Amino acid sequence: MRNSIIIIKKQLKDTLKNKTVLIQFILFPFMTLVMEHAIKVEGMPELYFTKLFSIMYIGMAPITAVASIISEEKEKNTLRVLTMANVKPWEYLMGVGIYVWIICMIGAGVIATGLRKDDIPFYLLVMAAGFAISILAGACIGIISKNQMSATSLVMPVMMIFAFCPMLAMFNTSIEKVARYSYTQQLKVIMDNMKHAGIKTEGICILTVNTLLMVVLFFIAFRKKGLE
Repeated sequence: MRNSIIIIKKQLKDTLKNKTVLIQFILFPFMTLVMEHAIKVEGMPELYFTKLFSIMYIGMAPITAVASIISEEKEKNTLRVLTMANVKPWEYLMGVGIYVWIICMIGAGVIATGLRKDDIPFYLLVMAAGFAISILAGACIGIISKNQMSATSLVMPVMMIFAFCPMLAMFNTSIEKVARYSYTQQLKVIMDNMKHAGIKTEGICILTVNTLLMVVLFFIAFRKKGLE
């Protein structure tokens, strides 16, 4: 655990230097607050932009950040140095995952300032679950990628599916029928209700299957590629 904490501190320093990763954590909270307060249209659902951008935040920031961090350090052979320093692969991956999760939750906390106090705990719980699943997806991509360029080519379609399908599903029933099997779409449905009563059995089952799938893919990728 001590090595994981060291990894977290290292990633904090690296993120401040890596503008591509840093902007991921700042962009969505900033855009959400600006859009929510600046745009008022008659008939628009309450917290429309908050819910929309929150799901996009879940589907983009953790995936791109984790994949970028792991693939960059593989490309620069930083991981070999860490391995020689007795940092175990699971300690490294845990450190990166926890770090990205914490930073994303800070961003979610900023977004939550625009919510009613009663809704904040529920909102943060939904965001926490979504970030955890996305971090697993990003780790899979980072592990199987040889370098940052290959990671980017894999991240883009995955990010497009999880981040934008819930938005497109609002306007197209055919897309909605497919998107409903993704964790981001189910999290959007839960967030739209903003109540525990809005959580349906079907949604929990889909979220569970998505989570288990990400875990299985993660272990397959790690067993096949490791952190070479």
